[in-house]
Amino acid sequence: MIKLAIVSPCYNEEAVLLQSTTRLTSLIEELIDKKKIAQNSFILYVNDGSKDNTWSLISQLHQTNKYVKGISLGQNSGHQNAIMAGMMTAKDLADAIITIDCDLQDDLTAIERMIDAYAEGYDVVYGVKKSRQADPLLKRLTAVAFYKLQKQMGVKTIIYNHADFRFISRRALEQLSLYQERNLYLRGIIPLLGFPSATVDDVISERTAGVSKYTLKKMLGLALDGITSFSVKPIHAIIYLSITFIAISLLIAIYVIYSLISGLAEHGWASIMLSIWFVGGIILLSIGVVGIYVGKIYTEVKRRPRYNIEKILSDDQNI
Repeated sequence: MIKLAIVSPCYNEEAVLLQSTTRLTSLIEELIDKKKIAQNSFILYVNDGSKDNTWSLISQLHQTNKYVKGISLGQNSGHQNAIMAGMMTAKDLADAIITIDCDLQDDLTAIERMIDAYAEGYDVVYGVKKSRQADPLLKRLTAVAFYKLQKQMGVKTIIYNHADFRFISRRALEQLSLYQERNLYLRGIIPLLGFPSATVDDVISERTAGVSKYTLKKMLGLALDGITSFSVKPIHAIIYLSITFIAISLLIAIYVIYSLISGLAEHGWASIMLSIWFVGGIILLSIGVVGIYVGKIYTEVKRRPRYNIEKILSDDQNI
């Protein structure tokens, strides 16, 4: 039997934390009864700089529930960093971990199938969303665009319709710990590990309380991180765009010469102003794309910690 750690990042999740703990506790006890996991398996909540009572609730649950452990980050470090902090903390305490968001919209019944897949020899098991009907329409549309855009931009490792619900063995975690980049995009990094992997269906459900903290702005930021961390196609696109503009400028030059020869040329500023603003906008956009890559390099070379752990709640002395 494996010792399992369920790692769950939390940001302002006081509305769902108690209910989620009840469900996860029932799941752990059920899996223990079935002899699928060890009795010392546990839940590890990662408080990502919450501004509500999330950490207070985690502290209370640690006192009353033997399965609950917790770590609190010094400040809000972002969803990906919070997951990484939980995984690296649990790495030496468990044989395998499962990452799942605290709202538990992911299918808990899939966890047993993940464990079975591990028993069959798979080190990584991805929860792949079978249906998104529980998501709002805008989120469904943006999610589809999110995966398609990344594929088009050259992010080859992405698992379609997989978010951050996954099973990872200890040996895969050991390898993951060697990836020291600061611009984390776990959905792209973990498939790069190359360990045997499988997928299970993940039928998501509606949130029972609270609201999603994954805003459109955060989703766009995640998509941008994924593209710029795994692909240089945007840089190539700038080159192709510049070639296109050179071709257009040659056509305009031919038209201007023709107009001068035929006497059709008229004095005016509208077309000139339009061209200046349009080309200027493209230039600024191109500089911005290059700037994103330069900014990522700047972040990486400083080698600052991805997160700071302020406090750990655990009875295990190995942490």
